[in-house]
Amino acid sequence: MWMALAALVLLCVIAVGTRALWRPYLPGRRAHVSAAPESEDPLKLALWASGEVFWDYDLIGRRLHRMRADEQSPASHTIVMLTRIGEMPAVHPHDLPLVTQRLRSHLRGQEPLFMSEHRMDLRGDGDWIWVRARGRVVERDAHGRALRLAGTARDITASRRAEYEHRVASEVMRSMSEAVAVLDADYRFITVNPSFSRMTGYDGAEVAGQPLSLLDSRQKLGDSASRMSQQLAREGRWSGEAWKVRKDGEEILCRIETNVVPDGSGQRPMVVLVLGDITEQKRAEQELRYLANYDTLTSLPNRSLLSERLSRAVVRARREKGRVAVLFIDLDRFKDINDSLGHATGDRILRAAAARVQQTVGAQHTVARLSGDEFTVVLEGIAAPVDAERVAERIIQAFTQPLSFGDRLELAVSPSIGISLYPEHAQVPTELLKHADTAMYQAKAAGRHTWAVYSEVMDEKTRHRAILSSALRRALERDELRVVYQPRLSLHRERITGTEALLRWESRELGEISPSLFIPLAEESGLIVEIGIWALRQACQTLRAWHEAGLTHLSVAVNVSALQLQRGDLADVVARVLAEAGVNPSRLELELTESVLMANPEQSSSVLEACRALGVSIAIDDFGTGYSSLAYLKRLPLTTLKIDQTFVRDLDQNLEDEAITSAIIALAQSLSLKVVAEGVETAAQLAFLRQRGCDEVQGHYVARAMERLQCLEFLRDYAPDPDLRASA
Repeated sequence: MWMALAALVLLCVIAVGTRALWRPYLPGRRAHVSAAPESEDPLKLALWASGEVFWDYDLIGRRLHRMRADEQSPASHTIVMLTRIGEMPAVHPHDLPLVTQRLRSHLRGQEPLFMSEHRMDLRGDGDWIWVRARGRVVERDAHGRALRLAGTARDITASRRAEYEHRVASEVMRSMSEAVAVLDADYRFITVNPSFSRMTGYDGAEVAGQPLSLLDSRQKLGDSASRMSQQLAREGRWSGEAWKVRKDGEEILCRIETNVVPDGSGQRPMVVLVLGDITEQKRAEQELRYLANYDTLTSLPNRSLLSERLSRAVVRARREKGRVAVLFIDLDRFKDINDSLGHATGDRILRAAAARVQQTVGAQHTVARLSGDEFTVVLEGIAAPVDAERVAERIIQAFTQPLSFGDRLELAVSPSIGISLYPEHAQVPTELLKHADTAMYQAKAAGRHTWAVYSEVMDEKTRHRAILSSALRRALERDELRVVYQPRLSLHRERITGTEALLRWESRELGEISPSLFIPLAEESGLIVEIGIWALRQACQTLRAWHEAGLTHLSVAVNVSALQLQRGDLADVVARVLAEAGVNPSRLELELTESVLMANPEQSSSVLEACRALGVSIAIDDFGTGYSSLAYLKRLPLTTLKIDQTFVRDLDQNLEDEAITSAIIALAQSLSLKVVAEGVETAAQLAFLRQRGCDEVQGHYVARAMERLQCLEFLRDYAPDPDLRASA
C-alpha cells in the first residue's frame, strides 16, 4: 500500500520539467533552495545549461521541492533559481501501468535508476505533454525503507512530436502506391519504398548508392534529365514525364514529381522523387484519341477527323486561292451483299474497299469512312475541276477488278461517286459534304458505277426523292398501289400461258410514279418486304379469279426482292398466301434477279429449295446482266431463265446480241430450263427467238401491261397473229 502511494506521488513529481508548469508562478517566486548541495554554482550552471528541472521529494514529510534555473539569467553567478512545491499532476491513463511498473522495479532494488517517458496533464486542462524523468532513492531508513527521492525531468513533447511525425512520414512513404525514392545531392539512391521496388523490380539494397541513371531508358522525351537538374537547382522542384526501364528490361512511362529537401545544415540537400507508372494510362489516352478520330474497322479517319481536315483544307485553299474537291463514295448494293453474306464478310469488303480507295488516291489526300459503306475523299491542290473527275474515274476503274479476300473468295463491288468543289459549289465544309452526297445519289440514279458532279438542279431532284420516300410510306394505307399484268406468249403452243405481275403507283399528290423510281426507294427503306407480300397476295387472288373464269391453264409470275429472300421465311409466306387464295402452287412462278441470287448463293439455294418443295417455279430475271457462276446456276433449283430485254432489243441489228441470246437459249436447254425472252417488240425479234428455240416471249409486240379486268378480257379474246402462224 505504501509502495503504491509512493509510486503515485513520484509519478506526479517527475513531471516538473516544462515551462508551462512554472509560468503561473514566475512573478516574485525567487528564492534559494534550502536543501541544495554544498556547491551551488555548478548545480545552477548545470540546470541553466540543460534546461532540466531538479526535483527532491521527502516521502515522510510529503514535500516536493522543484527547482530550475531561470533561462533568462546570464551565464554567471547571478543565475536566478526558480522553485516551487508542486501539486500532483495526472499521468495519462494509457501510460500509468508502465510507469508504475518501472517505479516499483526501482524501489525494490531491481533497477538502479527509475527512467520513464510518459504523458502528463500539468495544468489539469487536458493538455497532455511528454516528459522524460530520471531519478533514484537517495535516502533510506535502517530498515531499507525509501525516505527520499531525487532526480531530473525534461519536457520532450517537441522531440516526441518530431519522432512521431517521422514515423508517420515513414509509414506514409512505405504505404504509398506511388514509387518514392530518396536521392543524395549527386542523384544516387539512398532509400526507396516498397512501391518503388514493385514498379521497377529493384529492392532497396540493389539501388543503394547507385545513380539515378540506372533507370534510364533508350526512349527519350527530349533532354528530361538536363531539364530536371536545371530546374531543381533553380526552383527546388521539377515535374514531368520520362521513360524508365525496369530491372527486367521493360520500359515504362513515368510521371515524376521531384523536390529538393535540404538537410539540417542546408549544405547537402536530398532529392525526393515520386514516380507513377502512367504507361497504361497513356495507352488508354492514345486509344481514346484514336477512337475519337479513326474508324476501328478500316483505320481510316472518321467523320470527326474528316471534318477537321476538310475545314483546314478549305482555310488553306481560301488563303492560297486554291481548290478543294470532296468525293462522296457509296458502294452499290452493299446492303444486299452485307445482308446476304453476313456482317463478317461485309466488314472484310469494307476493309478491302477502303484499302483500294486509299491506294488509288494516294497518301497525300485524306480518305475517310463516314458510316456503313460511305467513304469520303478530300483532294487538295487541284488545278481544275477536271482533276477531281480524273481521280473519280480512277477509283471507278480500280473497282473493275473484284475484291479478293485470300481464301479464293472474290466479289465484284462497284462505287457510285459524287463530287463537289470549293469554291465553285460551296464555301463551308458542311455544304461541300452535303452537295457531294447529293451528287452521289444522282450517280446512282444514272445507273450506278459512275460519278457525277454536283449542280443546283440536283437539289431539286433530291428534294423530290425525299418527297417520294415519304409518300411511299403512305401508299399502301391509301390504296395507291396496284398490280398490272403483262401476258406471256408460248411460242410452242401459240397461246397465252401466263402473265407477269408488275407494280404500279399512282400518288394522289404526285401522280403516276415510275417503278424505276419507287422500287429502289422501297428497297432502301425496307418497305419492299411489306409491299412484296401485298403484291404476291394480289397476284394470287387475281389468278384464282381467272381460274374461276375458266382460264385454268394460266400461271402468274411475281417478282421477289433481295430483302424478301434474305429474311429466310419466303417459303412460309408463299405457302400462307397460296393457301389463302386457294391457288395450285404449280401456277405460281417467283422471279429473282441474277444479282440477288448470286449475292449469297448458299442461302439462296436453301430458301429456294423450300419454295420448290411447295411446287412453285423459280425464274432468274434479267439473265445475262449479272455475274452468276455456272456452277451455282446448276445447283440452284431453277425452272426458268428470262433473257434481259437489253439483248433482245437489237437482235435484228447487232450480231453480238444475237450470239449472246442464242448462247443463253442453248444454255437453258442444256440445263432443261424454260427460257423466256423479255422486251419483244417486233415480228423480226419474235421470229429469231422462235427459230432459236425460245419457249416464251413477253413484250409490247404481244401485249402491254394491263389492269386486271382489262387483262382478263384480253386473255379471253386473244388469237395468234396471222404473221406469227405464217412464220411457224
